[in-house]
Amino acid sequence: MPDTAITTDAARFTENYLGEFDAEHAGDLRSARTHAEDLGLTCVSRQVASLLELLAASIQAQAIIEVGTGTGISGAALLEGMKAGGVLTSIDLEAEYQRNSKELFNSLGFESNRTRLIAGRALDVLPRLSDSAYDLIFIDADPGEYPAMLNQAKRLLRIGGLVIFHGAFATGMADPATRDYEATAMRDIATELRTDSDWLPSLLTLGEGLFLASLRSRE
Repeated sequence: MPDTAITTDAARFTENYLGEFDAEHAGDLRSARTHAEDLGLTCVSRQVASLLELLAASIQAQAIIEVGTGTGISGAALLEGMKAGGVLTSIDLEAEYQRNSKELFNSLGFESNRTRLIAGRALDVLPRLSDSAYDLIFIDADPGEYPAMLNQAKRLLRIGGLVIFHGAFATGMADPATRDYEATAMRDIATELRTDSDWLPSLLTLGEGLFLASLRSRE
């Protein structure tokens, strides 16, 4: 049997290490999370924010779309990972959220010409954006609209680009008994990514769950 003291010490070390590793040292980011709570918004976890920054950097992203601006937490992570001069296009129904996000981006030192904030419904805005022009699309919005957004993502991404859907587990998708439109839409996303050979997909358990897929072809 494992030594209980050793197991407890290891768990404590892991918790402390992860807490330090994922800590957001910028006071502005901590304030943005507090503001999100005040507004009743669920923002991405620190681990998800770190992953977004890493992915944007690993593909040397220059053009990113974000659906769901929120208070700017995920947008700041994407901007941090992008190449110098890269532009983030962020879409949200609430202009107030975008004003708050713009203040956050400015406070973190990002130049104003690196963000394009568009207030509107994503499925009205996305069709107006250019084909094959984006390196990464991060979607944190109404899961019921995710299947339609996946169709848009295939058109908007360059080959090798990434699409990321946040909230895979928040809908209750994993429970077959859950039949509401959000869970059904998320299952549709899972099926489409698994069966469409144009996508190379993965399901990650960080935060509320992420569907991640690379566009390897466009047939």
